[in-house]
Amino acid sequence: MRPDKIYFEPEVLDYDLGHQLKEQFHDIEWKPIENHNNIEELRKKENSEFASMKQLLIIGIRKTHKYSENHKVSDYLVPYTSSGCTAMCLYCYLVCNYNKCSYLRLFVNREQMMDRLIRTSNKSDRELTFEIGSNSDLVLENTITGNLPWTIENFLQSKKGKLTFPTKFNMVEPLLPLSHQGRVIFRMSVNPQQIISSAEVGTASLKHRIEAINKMVEADYKVGILIAPVIMLEDWKALYTELLDQLMEGLSEKMKKQMFIEIIFMTYSFVHRKINSEAFPEAIDLYDQDRMTGRGMGKYCYRPELRAEGEAWLLGEIERRFGKGKILYFS
Repeated sequence: MRPDKIYFEPEVLDYDLGHQLKEQFHDIEWKPIENHNNIEELRKKENSEFASMKQLLIIGIRKTHKYSENHKVSDYLVPYTSSGCTAMCLYCYLVCNYNKCSYLRLFVNREQMMDRLIRTSNKSDRELTFEIGSNSDLVLENTITGNLPWTIENFLQSKKGKLTFPTKFNMVEPLLPLSHQGRVIFRMSVNPQQIISSAEVGTASLKHRIEAINKMVEADYKVGILIAPVIMLEDWKALYTELLDQLMEGLSEKMKKQMFIEIIFMTYSFVHRKINSEAFPEAIDLYDQDRMTGRGMGKYCYRPELRAEGEAWLLGEIERRFGKGKILYFS
């Protein structure tokens, strides 16, 4: 990423990473702000400016460190070194309130966050897994900060515990030579290429994602796949048949033997639809009145009978190709 402009809390320059970023982007305009979470100038932007806002970079200090319990791949969702993303996925759950949360924010107090991770892991009477990528795409962030190798190497100072993070990007080369000791779970999000092209703008192609999966498996990482979000367009069965066929053909045998699959159906919202209609007027409309129902707070999900059909169909098709027991959960 080469940002058009950087907004920063002045205190970030007191941190090593903040100083590193200042040198890295010394030729770009830096504008001081009081709070990375409340930038009035950006709050006033029109929805039509959404894409241009994705070219901004916000640098601050993370002040929220509360872990949230999770009972899927991880035990806890951990606020970590970034929030938001440069990609423009039309369904992104970080787009919470009209352009306020979707641009990339970097947090420079990584030592503080790492210290808490290690202390939490060490004092537990069992091995915990921490999801550090629920608010951002850390593989993308790593191209700017180099935080992922730093994170993995420093976390290994703990006595036990694992880290996990998902991605839609393929820039995994910095992770391949690391001595991760089997304590990192890498998860790649996939979708049919047609959906990637139309609704996951700015992310890696399916082909490149599959290549990244195989590289990480060869580097002895535990690797999972997220089919996420499942978007039930009119021809969804044909699209996901093609996806599963491409995975069957492209994944290495080593990956097929050890992989697990998470399946998450899309949740959409009034806010998404409003922003997308103004920022991307030519884009696909992901809202389908006949297929969706209200879920409260302006959100939409697929009708129960369609969702049940989707789960049953995906279960059958995945078991037919990859065998039983590969699906970790539906959500």
